[in-house]
Amino acid sequence: MPLKVVLRPGETVVVNGAVIGAGERTATIFLHSQAQFLRGRDMLREGDVDGPERALYYAIQCHYLGRAHPPGMTDMVSALAALRVARPDAATELDAIEALLAQGRAYQAMRCAASLFPARG
Repeated sequence: MPLKVVLRPGETVVVNGAVIGAGERTATIFLHSQAQFLRGRDMLREGDVDGPERALYYAIQCHYLGRAHPPGMTDMVSALAALRVARPDAATELDAIEALLAQGRAYQAMRCAASLFPARG
């Protein structure tokens, strides 16, 4: 059964590294095979990394999308270690993230990492 993705006007999605965008109208696409898929609204841009939680998310995102880490950005192992020091209260979540990554479930690890983002007010 294919995955149905509905894109609102102007919305983007990354599928296997290719950025696909909707025009002025709503667009529906179907993914009939396995693919690395991430909605634009879930993508973290390099300039948005402002703390250890987002550094981990970004490192996992790069891994998930098959992209190399930009120079100066933290890799997953370093990001996990830094977050363990910065957020000892998040040990359970970080253990879960490591387990998910070990199982090859990077998308789920990324979602778990997003739950650690501090609230913006």
